Amino acid sequence: MSAASVRDVAEAGDERIVHPVMVRAVTKVYGEGDDAVRALDGVTLDVRRREMVALVGPSGCGKSTLLNLVGCVDLPTSGTVSIDGSVTNALSDDRLTRLRRDRVGTVFQFFNLLPALRAGDNVALPLVLQRIARREIDARVTAALASVGLTNKARAFPAQLSGGQLQRVAIARAIVHRPAIVLADEPTGNLDSATGATVLKLLRDLAGTGQAILMATHSDDAAAICDRIVHLRDGRVV
Repeated sequence: MSAASVRDVAEAGDERIVHPVMVRAVTKVYGEGDDAVRALDGVTLDVRRREMVALVGPSGCGKSTLLNLVGCVDLPTSGTVSIDGSVTNALSDDRLTRLRRDRVGTVFQFFNLLPALRAGDNVALPLVLQRIARREIDARVTAALASVGLTNKARAFPAQLSGGQLQRVAIARAIVHRPAIVLADEPTGNLDSATGATVLKLLRDLAGTGQAILMATHSDDAAAICDRIVHLRDGRVV
Protein backbone atom coordinates (compact mmCIF):
# COMPACT_ATOMS: atom_id res chain seq x y z
CA MET A 1 0.00 0.00 0.00
CA SER A 2 1.36 3.43 -0.91
CA ALA A 3 1.91 6.16 1.67
CA ALA A 4 -0.97 8.15 0.21
CA SER A 5 -3.38 5.23 0.40
CA VAL A 6 -2.32 4.51 3.98
CA ARG A 7 -3.27 8.06 4.92
CA ASP A 8 -6.59 7.66 3.10
CA VAL A 9 -7.33 4.58 5.20
CA ALA A 10 -6.41 6.52 8.34
CA GLU A 11 -8.80 9.33 7.50
CA ALA A 12 -11.55 6.77 6.95
CA GLY A 13 -11.17 5.58 10.56
CA ASP A 14 -9.41 2.27 9.94
CA GLU A 15 -7.38 0.86 12.85
CA ARG A 16 -4.24 1.11 10.68
CA ILE A 17 -4.24 4.88 11.17
CA VAL A 18 -0.97 6.68 10.45
CA HIS A 19 0.05 9.38 12.93
CA PRO A 20 2.73 11.99 12.20
CA VAL A 21 4.96 10.29 14.79
CA MET A 22 4.88 6.56 15.50
CA VAL A 23 7.68 5.17 17.69
CA ARG A 24 7.63 1.41 18.23
CA ALA A 25 9.76 -0.48 20.80
CA VAL A 26 12.73 1.81 20.14
CA THR A 27 16.09 1.18 21.75
CA LYS A 28 19.13 3.36 21.20
CA VAL A 29 22.56 2.22 22.34
CA TYR A 30 25.72 4.32 22.06
CA GLY A 31 29.10 2.61 22.18
CA GLU A 32 29.92 -1.08 22.50
CA GLY A 33 30.82 -3.64 25.14
CA ASP A 34 31.54 -2.30 28.62
CA ASP A 35 31.30 1.26 27.30
CA ALA A 36 27.78 0.83 25.87
CA VAL A 37 25.14 3.30 27.05
CA ARG A 38 21.47 2.44 26.58
CA ALA A 39 19.95 5.89 26.05
CA LEU A 40 16.49 4.56 25.15
CA ASP A 41 15.06 1.19 26.13
CA GLY A 42 11.90 -0.06 24.42
CA VAL A 43 10.10 3.27 23.97
CA THR A 44 6.72 3.29 22.22
CA LEU A 45 4.95 6.59 21.53
CA ASP A 46 2.48 8.18 19.09
CA VAL A 47 1.94 11.89 18.49
CA ARG A 48 -1.27 12.69 16.63
CA ARG A 49 -2.26 15.63 14.49
CA ARG A 50 -3.45 18.61 16.55
CA GLU A 51 -1.75 17.14 19.61
CA MET A 52 0.92 18.69 21.82
CA VAL A 53 2.93 16.18 23.85
CA ALA A 54 5.48 17.01 26.55
CA LEU A 55 8.54 14.87 27.21
CA VAL A 56 9.64 15.32 30.82
CA GLY A 57 12.23 13.71 33.04
CA PRO A 58 15.63 14.31 34.64
CA SER A 59 18.71 15.18 32.61
CA GLY A 60 20.06 12.10 30.87
CA CYS A 61 16.69 10.33 30.78
CA GLY A 62 16.61 10.13 26.97
CA LYS A 63 14.57 13.18 25.95
CA SER A 64 17.17 14.59 23.56
CA THR A 65 17.91 11.16 22.11
CA LEU A 66 14.23 10.64 21.34
CA LEU A 67 13.97 14.08 19.73
CA ASN A 68 16.99 13.26 17.56
CA LEU A 69 15.38 10.01 16.39
CA VAL A 70 12.02 11.66 15.65
CA GLY A 71 13.87 14.53 13.95
CA CYS A 72 15.63 12.09 11.59
CA VAL A 73 19.02 13.20 12.89
CA ASP A 74 19.79 9.68 14.16
CA LEU A 75 18.48 6.14 13.72
CA PRO A 76 17.37 3.62 16.37
CA THR A 77 19.49 0.63 17.29
CA SER A 78 16.32 -1.46 17.25
CA GLY A 79 12.62 -0.79 16.81
CA THR A 80 11.16 1.70 14.34
CA VAL A 81 10.47 5.41 14.07
CA SER A 82 7.85 6.43 11.50
CA ILE A 83 7.47 10.07 10.45
CA ASP A 84 4.34 10.86 8.45
CA GLY A 85 4.19 7.24 7.27
CA SER A 86 7.89 6.80 6.41
CA VAL A 87 10.02 4.43 8.52
CA THR A 88 13.33 6.20 9.03
CA ASN A 89 15.68 3.21 9.15
CA ALA A 90 14.25 1.92 5.87
CA LEU A 91 15.33 5.04 3.96
CA SER A 92 18.52 5.88 2.10
CA ASP A 93 20.60 8.79 3.42
CA ASP A 94 19.23 11.07 0.69
CA ARG A 95 15.60 10.19 1.41
CA LEU A 96 16.15 10.55 5.15
CA THR A 97 17.60 14.01 4.55
CA ARG A 98 14.58 14.97 2.45
CA LEU A 99 12.20 13.64 5.11
CA ARG A 100 13.93 15.70 7.78
CA ARG A 101 13.97 18.79 5.55
CA ASP A 102 10.38 18.55 4.35
CA ARG A 103 8.37 16.98 7.19
CA VAL A 104 10.11 18.11 10.40
CA GLY A 105 10.42 21.56 11.95
CA THR A 106 12.55 22.21 15.03
CA VAL A 107 12.57 24.96 17.66
CA PHE A 108 15.72 25.10 19.79
CA GLN A 109 16.40 26.56 23.24
CA PHE A 110 19.09 28.87 21.86
CA PHE A 111 17.20 29.81 18.66
CA ASN A 112 19.97 28.78 16.19
CA LEU A 113 19.34 31.70 13.84
CA LEU A 114 22.08 32.74 11.42
CA PRO A 115 23.34 36.14 12.67
CA ALA A 116 24.33 37.41 9.21
CA LEU A 117 20.80 36.93 7.82
CA ARG A 118 17.77 39.12 8.45
CA ALA A 119 14.79 37.56 10.23
CA GLY A 120 12.86 37.03 7.00
CA ASP A 121 15.83 35.32 5.36
CA ASN A 122 16.26 33.03 8.38
CA VAL A 123 12.62 32.03 8.08
CA ALA A 124 13.00 31.44 4.36
CA LEU A 125 15.84 28.92 4.70
CA PRO A 126 13.71 25.72 4.69
CA LEU A 127 11.97 26.90 1.51
CA VAL A 128 15.24 27.85 -0.17
CA LEU A 129 16.51 24.33 0.51
CA GLN A 130 13.36 22.98 -1.12
CA ARG A 131 13.99 25.24 -4.14
CA ILE A 132 10.58 26.86 -3.89
CA ALA A 133 9.90 29.74 -6.29
CA ARG A 134 10.92 33.14 -4.90
CA ARG A 135 7.42 34.60 -5.11
CA GLU A 136 5.98 31.73 -3.06
CA ILE A 137 8.84 31.99 -0.58
CA ASP A 138 8.08 35.66 -0.01
CA ALA A 139 4.37 34.98 0.51
CA ARG A 140 4.94 32.09 2.91
CA VAL A 141 7.59 33.94 4.92
CA THR A 142 5.23 36.91 5.28
CA ALA A 143 2.44 34.60 6.45
CA ALA A 144 4.71 32.75 8.89
CA LEU A 145 6.01 35.97 10.45
CA ALA A 146 2.45 37.31 10.68
CA SER A 147 1.40 34.15 12.53
CA VAL A 148 3.94 34.91 15.28
CA GLY A 149 3.24 38.65 15.32
CA LEU A 150 6.50 39.80 13.74
CA THR A 151 5.58 41.10 10.29
CA ASN A 152 7.38 44.36 11.06
CA LYS A 153 10.64 42.58 11.96
CA ALA A 154 11.31 40.83 8.65
CA ARG A 155 14.34 43.01 7.87
CA ALA A 156 15.81 43.02 11.38
CA PHE A 157 18.99 41.10 12.13
CA PRO A 158 18.99 38.67 15.09
CA ALA A 159 21.20 41.03 17.13
CA GLN A 160 18.43 43.63 16.91
CA LEU A 161 15.77 41.34 18.42
CA SER A 162 14.86 40.39 21.99
CA GLY A 163 15.00 36.80 23.21
CA GLY A 164 11.26 36.38 22.81
CA GLN A 165 11.35 37.81 19.30
CA LEU A 166 14.23 35.49 18.37
CA GLN A 167 12.23 32.48 19.53
CA ARG A 168 9.18 33.62 17.59
CA VAL A 169 11.32 33.95 14.46
CA ALA A 170 12.58 30.42 15.14
CA ILE A 171 8.99 29.17 15.37
CA ALA A 172 8.15 30.88 12.06
CA ARG A 173 11.14 29.13 10.48
CA ALA A 174 10.00 25.79 11.94
CA ILE A 175 6.52 26.03 10.41
CA VAL A 176 7.07 27.88 7.13
CA HIS A 177 7.51 24.65 5.13
CA ARG A 178 4.34 23.11 6.67
CA PRO A 179 5.94 20.11 8.39
CA ALA A 180 4.03 17.15 9.79
CA ILE A 181 5.77 17.42 13.16
CA VAL A 182 7.29 20.33 15.08
CA LEU A 183 9.92 19.43 17.68
CA ALA A 184 10.58 21.89 20.49
CA ASP A 185 13.68 21.33 22.62
CA GLU A 186 13.38 23.38 25.84
CA PRO A 187 11.79 26.25 23.85
CA THR A 188 11.33 28.45 26.93
CA GLY A 189 14.57 27.51 28.70
CA ASN A 190 16.33 30.73 27.69
CA LEU A 191 13.37 33.08 28.26
CA ASP A 192 11.80 34.88 31.21
CA SER A 193 8.46 33.58 32.43
CA ALA A 194 6.27 36.16 30.67
CA THR A 195 8.03 35.76 27.33
CA GLY A 196 8.02 32.00 27.75
CA ALA A 197 4.26 32.04 28.26
CA THR A 198 3.85 33.92 24.96
CA VAL A 199 5.98 31.32 23.13
CA LEU A 200 4.02 28.45 24.70
CA LYS A 201 0.73 30.00 23.58
CA LEU A 202 2.08 30.21 20.04
CA LEU A 203 2.96 26.52 20.12
CA ARG A 204 -0.42 25.66 21.63
CA ASP A 205 -2.21 27.62 18.89
CA LEU A 206 -0.02 25.93 16.29
CA ALA A 207 -1.20 22.52 17.44
CA GLY A 208 -4.75 23.74 16.97
CA THR A 209 -4.08 24.35 13.28
CA GLY A 210 -3.25 20.69 12.68
CA GLN A 211 0.42 20.34 13.58
CA ALA A 212 1.74 17.58 15.82
CA ILE A 213 4.09 19.00 18.45
CA LEU A 214 6.58 17.08 20.60
CA MET A 215 8.26 19.22 23.25
CA ALA A 216 11.08 18.29 25.63
CA THR A 217 10.95 20.43 28.73
CA HIS A 218 11.95 20.75 32.39
CA SER A 219 9.24 23.38 32.90
CA ASP A 220 6.08 22.39 34.76
CA ASP A 221 4.28 25.37 33.19
CA ALA A 222 5.24 24.23 29.70
CA ALA A 223 4.16 20.66 30.35
CA ALA A 224 0.85 21.79 31.83
CA ILE A 225 -0.43 23.27 28.56
CA CYS A 226 0.13 20.02 26.64
CA ASP A 227 -2.49 17.40 25.83
CA ARG A 228 -0.31 14.63 27.26
CA ILE A 229 2.80 14.37 29.41
CA VAL A 230 5.19 11.48 28.77
CA HIS A 231 7.61 10.79 31.62
CA LEU A 232 11.01 9.30 30.76
CA ARG A 233 13.46 7.81 33.26
CA ASP A 234 16.58 5.85 32.42
CA GLY A 235 15.51 5.65 28.78
CA ARG A 236 12.05 4.22 29.50
CA VAL A 237 8.52 5.59 29.54
CA VAL A 238 7.33 5.42 33.17
